[in-house]
Amino acid sequence: MPSTAPAPTVLPDLSDTRIAFRQYTDRGLLRAYWLFRIIGIPWLNAAGRALTQFALALRLPIAWAVKATIFKHFCGGETIDESLATAQKLGDGGLGTILDYSVEGQEDDASLDRTRDEILRTIEAAKQRKDIPFSVFKPTGLAPVHLLEKVSAGEALSADDAREWELVNGRVERICQAAHEAGLPVLIDAEDSWYQPAIDALATRMMQRFNHERAIVFNTIQLYRHDRLAFLKESCAAAQRDGYHLGVKLVRGAYMEKERARAAEKGYPSPIHADKAAVDRDYDEALRFCIAHLDRMAVMAGTHNEQSALLLTRLMEEHGLARHDRRVWFAQLLGMSDNISYNTADAGYNVAKYVPYGPVRAVLPYLIRRAQENTSVAGQMGRELKLIVAERRRRASAS
Repeated sequence: MPSTAPAPTVLPDLSDTRIAFRQYTDRGLLRAYWLFRIIGIPWLNAAGRALTQFALALRLPIAWAVKATIFKHFCGGETIDESLATAQKLGDGGLGTILDYSVEGQEDDASLDRTRDEILRTIEAAKQRKDIPFSVFKPTGLAPVHLLEKVSAGEALSADDAREWELVNGRVERICQAAHEAGLPVLIDAEDSWYQPAIDALATRMMQRFNHERAIVFNTIQLYRHDRLAFLKESCAAAQRDGYHLGVKLVRGAYMEKERARAAEKGYPSPIHADKAAVDRDYDEALRFCIAHLDRMAVMAGTHNEQSALLLTRLMEEHGLARHDRRVWFAQLLGMSDNISYNTADAGYNVAKYVPYGPVRAVLPYLIRRAQENTSVAGQMGRELKLIVAERRRRASAS
């Protein structure tokens, strides 16, 4: 009698460098090798950041050097049109693009309005293309930081602050409305813990308004905070109670040193988990929770962690979900963890890359922070380099 046992689950092979780096020419792979070598050396990384900031302060013409190196690897271009070539290349490899306008640190109304208008243009561009499945915005690109902090702390607002807060709400609502009309989900990035409550409240209001049929607005949950797993579960309960779909992007987090330093300075308990094991435990539990509640949720796993990516593929198989189920996405940064992105996409899962863009000089603060964050993640640079070296050797032996 033939066996009726189900076939064993075949997980993506995240070590397959042929698939992971097939978008790179030999020259491009060599450039990536040297870039990660430099970023992975702490003192050299720090010196490069200091020199770049010094050059920026003196307004020295360094854009050409940055654009040919770190910018070229981690950014799509200076404009939407330039970034569409990157989107096409990613699309050819089976990946989606998330156009991420990465200009930050603007505070005046005119600059904040320009950022809103640029994000609206990314939505318009995405409407014309199947390879851009999400839009995104950073709340501090639409709201002054001091105002987010006041609202988060529950402080009484002056008349000027109240007027400004109405403008912030209007910018966010206009973007979410445009995303809803386009049928294009929009991701709201997370920020520092001391002004995240205002962002959470904004995201919840937008989900209550636009997520009745499916998740259009996504909030971002940073699982390196020890309170965020509970927040995820509370958010799901609220969505079930109030009749809307919860959209969440799960990340580990990017501001650990900054958060701990501020907590020590201000004398309050750190919001960050004590160790990486606790972060990993909460992240993976969040994945399990989301997959178990997909009737009311959609989830994007923003992770460079191979174990978490593989866990999500196993969870989908265990729950009988199609690999292309549009409620479940994997996401990584452009130029990072290509072994996860391309091998997972090649196996049939939904994968998108965050593609930062903007004028080189304006995006430099983002790139400097990204380099700093990456070197603070134990082993990340080593893994990237190991995979690149393996692929270079594979190509050399095959030639």
